[in-house]
Amino acid sequence: MFRERGFADTGMRDIAEASDLSPANLYHYFDGKDEILFYCQDRALDRMMAGVAEARRRFRRPHERLGAVLETHVLTMLDEVEGATAHLQVDALAPTLRERIVRKRDRYERAVRRLVTEGMHDGTFVQGEAALVTRAMLGALNWVVTWYRPDGVYAPARIAAEMRTFLERALRN
Repeated sequence: MFRERGFADTGMRDIAEASDLSPANLYHYFDGKDEILFYCQDRALDRMMAGVAEARRRFRRPHERLGAVLETHVLTMLDEVEGATAHLQVDALAPTLRERIVRKRDRYERAVRRLVTEGMHDGTFVQGEAALVTRAMLGALNWVVTWYRPDGVYAPARIAAEMRTFLERALRN
C-alpha cells in the first residue's frame, strides 16, 4: 500500500484491507502505520546485513563479496513487504524510531564501505574515496524503487544481476 499510494495517503484501514485483516486485528500488532513502516525498514536492513555476513562467509574475493551484497540489496528493495518505498521513507517515522533505523542503516553502509575498501586495498577495485563510492552505489541501488514496476518488463532477479554486473565493472581495476 505504501508503494501504491505513498505513506501519507495510506491509512491503517487500507493496510488492514490489503492484508485481509480487520483493523482491530492490525491494531493488536501495531499502534499505527509508522510502526508498520518501521517494521518493514527494520526487516529490510536485517536482510541486507545478513547478506553482508553471508557474502563474507561464502566468498573470499572482494568483488564476489560485494557483488553478492549488491544483489541482495536490490532484491530486498524490490521485495513487496520489506523494501521499496518503505526503505526510503525514513523521515515519516517518529523521531525515536527514525533514530534506530538511521543507526542501523549507517551500520549497513559501513559494512558495504569495508568491502569496497578491502577491494581498493588489495588492488581489485580502482582507487577512490571509499565513502563516496559506497554512497554512489547505494544511491543507484536505492533509486531502482523509483522506476521499478512489478508488472514491468524486468523481474527483480534480472535487475539485481544487471546492477551487480554494471557496478562491479565500474569498480574493477
